[in-house]
Amino acid sequence: MLARDVMTTAILTVTPETDVGEIARTMLDAHISAIPVIADDGSLVGIVSEGDLIHRAEAETRRRPSWWLRLLATPEEPAERYLREFGRRARDVMTKDVITVGPDTPLTEIASMLEKYHIKRVPVLEGNRLVGIVSRANLLRGVATWQKPTGVRVEDTALRALLLDALAEAELPMHLVNVTVTAGVVEIWGVVDSALQVEAARAAAEATAGVVRLESHLVCRA
Repeated sequence: MLARDVMTTAILTVTPETDVGEIARTMLDAHISAIPVIADDGSLVGIVSEGDLIHRAEAETRRRPSWWLRLLATPEEPAERYLREFGRRARDVMTKDVITVGPDTPLTEIASMLEKYHIKRVPVLEGNRLVGIVSRANLLRGVATWQKPTGVRVEDTALRALLLDALAEAELPMHLVNVTVTAGVVEIWGVVDSALQVEAARAAAEATAGVVRLESHLVCRA
């Protein structure tokens, strides 16, 4: 699946000059955790998330950096922190270096990006135009709506090859494992290292279209 298959396309946006209070109210009313910032030319220039509004003077949650952190700070850092805590415009508090994807980005890649950068969502750009957002919730919908195709007939040789690839990806000891397929009925024989590998083999069969039934004869090493 691709970003275009799950992305949210009804997107609320703000401008760089939008008041921070208005942004917070919009996020609360719409039950969203972030909002893109769009310039006059329609380009994405930033995003304001809940994290950007946590340390605010109004909420009395300002950061109090230690004296040694102040000594190590660059001349710009205190000013930047002050803007985030007291600034009243979106451009004062927004995250400017926004990680984005395209409509054809695979969901596997997006999931890896969310995990790697510890973020909850990525805007989807087509050229410079914002066309959607993929959030963790969107990825969950992809999981929730997936259904294994039923009534699919896969030739036994092709089905066996698919299962062997899946078992190898799960890093089972393939030199000790064999798979036979007869009219869609899968039998897996062999010796594995753990009960988890037995379960991985079961999951591989359950996720593969064309499998009519699984008969597992795997045993764990003593």
